[in-house]
Amino acid sequence: MSSPILAFNDVDVHYGKIQALKKVTLHINAGETVSLIGANGAGKSTLLMSIFGQPQASAGQIIYQGQEITRKSTHFVASNGIAQSPEGRRVFPDMTVDENLLMGTIPIGMAHADEDRQRMFELFPRLKERRNQRAMTMSGGEQQMLAIARALMSRPKLLLLDEPSLGLAPIVVKHIFSTLRELAKSGMTIFLVEQNANHALRLSDRAYVMVNGEIRMTGTGKELLGNDEVRNAYLGGH
Repeated sequence: MSSPILAFNDVDVHYGKIQALKKVTLHINAGETVSLIGANGAGKSTLLMSIFGQPQASAGQIIYQGQEITRKSTHFVASNGIAQSPEGRRVFPDMTVDENLLMGTIPIGMAHADEDRQRMFELFPRLKERRNQRAMTMSGGEQQMLAIARALMSRPKLLLLDEPSLGLAPIVVKHIFSTLRELAKSGMTIFLVEQNANHALRLSDRAYVMVNGEIRMTGTGKELLGNDEVRNAYLGGH
């Protein structure tokens, strides 16, 4: 069996004296969609940010494509095929949709920019309608589409998504997860951090449950959807 595209081996992360991640071990295989679910403050976003060394792991190893990246710079990680759509969207507010998309090409250059931008407009038709509009004037859902599209402009081998449904109307969430399903079917490797466990588990091949900085449970998306403990804690008992 080939080695995972990304693996955490006994990773600890501290903010000063506070331990945010405790002996985290997980892996993602190429072509998989894997989600990390858990309550707010469980350490999910910290785990994603530690891939880019912000914050840096205090113990353990983060391995990407067989190479240890635990102490590598953010630029090194981004230019080697990992892209993130961050929590809170963080688009460039004064830039247009077009300009935001071009910012996504920084790790790889402009060679495929026109072709890839057209693909983003096919994935997210709303962005085509808004292409000359400044990001700050768009709805939260449109900004989330833009954040994902900007990440995809770097042609990532691994797409990281941090809370893509946060604060969005149900109809927008449905559209975004439908698009993620299309990306997954195309072979994209996706690692999803998400509080909306129902959507995340339905999308995912496998998932991990994080509680207080530790991985407490793992299984297929289907297994965890049917797990009583997961249902009661994250799915409102349904």
